[in-house]
Order: sequence, then C-alpha cells, then structure tokens
Amino acid sequence: MGEGIHTTGNEIFFRDSEIIVSKTDMQGKIIYGNKLFYDIAGYTESECSNKPHSMVRHPDMPRSVFQLLWDTIQSGQEIFAYVKNRAKNGDHYWVLAHVTPSYDDSGNLVGYHSNRRTPNRQALESSIVPLYKQLLKEEQRHGSRKEGCRAGVEFLNKVLQTKGVTYDEFIHTL
Repeated sequence: MGEGIHTTGNEIFFRDSEIIVSKTDMQGKIIYGNKLFYDIAGYTESECSNKPHSMVRHPDMPRSVFQLLWDTIQSGQEIFAYVKNRAKNGDHYWVLAHVTPSYDDSGNLVGYHSNRRTPNRQALESSIVPLYKQLLKEEQRHGSRKEGCRAGVEFLNKVLQTKGVTYDEFIHTL
C-alpha cells in the first residue's frame, strides 16, 4: 500500500443501474464529474475541480495498469479496465471503467471521458485481484516507481502473451 495514504479496507458499492462519470483535460485534471462520482468518492465538486484524477487512486492499484490505460487513450483508442479507487475517507470502490478520448469539433483531442459501471464480482475475485497483487509485487521489487511500472507492464504483457490474448480481449472475456 502507498505510504501516507489512509485506507480503511471498507468497500463502497453502487447499484448496477448507476454509472459514475467524469471527464478530464489532457493532463488528467478533473473538469466534470456527475453527482454519483462525487457521492461515491466523498468529495465536493469544488474539491475535485481542476485536480488530478489520481486523487481517487487507491494504493493497491498497480501503476502498470494506469500506464497501459494512459498509453491507450493517448493513442486515441478506448479502453476498458478494472480499477480500484479510494474515497476521501479511505474506503474503496471497484469499477469497470470505459475510458475514451474526447475530441472538439475540429477533431482535436481535448481530454478524456470515463464511464464506470459496477464490476463483475466473480471476475474481480478470480482474475483481477490476484493479477493486480502479482503486478504490485513485481512493481515493488524494483527501486524506483518508473522502473517498477516498466517491470509491471512487462509482467502484464507476459501474462497476456501466455493467455494468447490482448488486454482488451482479456477484460472482455471476464
């Protein structure tokens, strides 16, 4: 777990019919969140406005997964990913995030849009949580965050190669 980041171990749930929505600028700063985003995260709109979306990152979340996410959306592609977020009070909530690039009327990339739904609980327990624990362990074996993230990405790619799938295929088969 991350140093100095308070976590409670308590999980927050939201209904299958609900969707958490947020939008960021190109640097990942929050420019919009729906009411559910603020309610679940425990922040007010003013606390989040223009702040890095990473403010809800849970320390149990592998940096390598975020690296894959950023690499994908910055290349103009969408991605689905299981993400463990941290609320202001230290509780956590799991989501299946669908993150897409956002474009202006001229076709210029201007930011990112994320819709988050309730995750498949069986997929979380049987595949995602064990994989993320392995990724974190691999990341922590290395001296620097940058080196750890690189090693985590390599580890994830090897796991996917062994399964004979891309990351998207892996997520969609869960």
